[in-house]
Order: sequence, then structure tokens, then C-alpha cells
Amino acid sequence: MHPALLEVEHRPWSLPSAPWVLRQSWLELAFLHWAVPVSAVRSLVPPGLEVQEREGSTWIGVVPFRMHVVMARGLPDVPGVSAFWELNVRLYVARDGKPGVWFLSLDASNELAVWGGRTLFHLPYFRASVRAQTEGDATAYTSLRAGPVPARYQARHRPLGEEYRAAPGSLDHWLTERYCLYAATPSGALQRTEVHHAPWPLRRGEVEIVENTLLDAHGIRLSGAPLCHVTRGVDVVTWWPRRCGVG
Repeated sequence: MHPALLEVEHRPWSLPSAPWVLRQSWLELAFLHWAVPVSAVRSLVPPGLEVQEREGSTWIGVVPFRMHVVMARGLPDVPGVSAFWELNVRLYVARDGKPGVWFLSLDASNELAVWGGRTLFHLPYFRASVRAQTEGDATAYTSLRAGPVPARYQARHRPLGEEYRAAPGSLDHWLTERYCLYAATPSGALQRTEVHHAPWPLRRGEVEIVENTLLDAHGIRLSGAPLCHVTRGVDVVTWWPRRCGVG
């Protein structure tokens, strides 16, 4: 049994009946969140998805982390392929009562991951120069995306306080405990990809952001200090996308 499946009781719905197909670990991760009006992002999400609200706002998440042991089920890790840095920008959506994530962008330092994410999962992956450096208990993270949709991110985050699991019903839980992601195919069909992992081992954190133009292409400028959580990470399994409607 994959380590990700040792805990399943916390899931908001049952595991898929089909076998999982991909394994990975999401490590050294920071959740950075800003509250914004739904009107600021509604046009960025297909009409077939509900943009979720929490106390009158929705949230934009910026998530830098390290992908590790990424590979199809039954295959060994491949040096230069199975580990890389990633940075994603996400919104919180739902369909048919299943809350999940809608990605505005995913920057990765691995060309194969970019190809696979775009081709197999219809996700807006971009090739970027992404790197991180550990400085004591802090992580300095830099991403530079060139090309037709350029973007830059440079920040330094570190954990504060003791590790905990978010309580169901709390904002921390609402932002982090998501067990599917949504995407749209070129024809406009909506797809849901199920994922599973243990509950996040969270710590409160702080972040110093030097530069962040990840949302410039969408006409959004994030201001103020974000809500910051830091985690050592989780093991993850993923299923193939399944059609769930029309965008």
C-alpha cells in the first residue's frame, strides 16, 4: 500500500474505485493566501464551476514547493525527471458538491512535467527557472518565467510555532484540505482529477515577498501580507482525470 493511503477517514468523499495512476510527494511547501472579491476572479473560471466564498470573499493561493518521487504507478524514479521545483497559483471552486482547486498557472523547472501537465491533465503549466535555497529554517524561493506570459516570483518564507492539523470547519482546513482539481479540455469539457494524501501537517508561517508578478496577466495585483502556512509536506497519489460536465 502506498503511504498516502494509510489514512483515509478524513476524506470528504470516498476514494475512487479505479486504481490510482501517479505517485508523488509535495514537500517543503508554503501556502500563501490573499482574500479577494469573487468578482475579481469570476471571469477566470469556467461558468460550470462555482467560485467558493468564505465570509464574503474568495481566496487566491500562491504555493511554492518541491515535487519529489514523481512517477507513474509501478515505475521507478528517474533522475532529472522525478524531482523538481514548482510554483502554482490557484483558486477555490466546486462542482456537484465537491470542493477542489482551479489553477491559473503552474510554473515548473521540468520540461517533461510541463508537457505532461498540459497534454494529459489540461493544466496551464509553464516552463520556468525555479529554484530554492534553505537558510536555516527559512526557504528562499525564486521563479522566473519567460515567453509570451512572463512572470516573476521571489520570496522567503519560514515556519512559526508548533505543527498541527487544521480543524474541520476552520479557514485553514478550507484552504488546504482539497482532494480534487478541475481543468477544462480544449473542447470545453470539464474534468475532475482526484488526489489523496494524509491531512496536512501545518505550521503558521511568515513570508517576505520581494517580487510577485504571477497574476499580472490576469489584471490582479495582490497587496498586503498574505495568510501564510508552511508544511514539511505529504505523500500523494493521483487518479486519471474524469469528465464531470461542460465548462
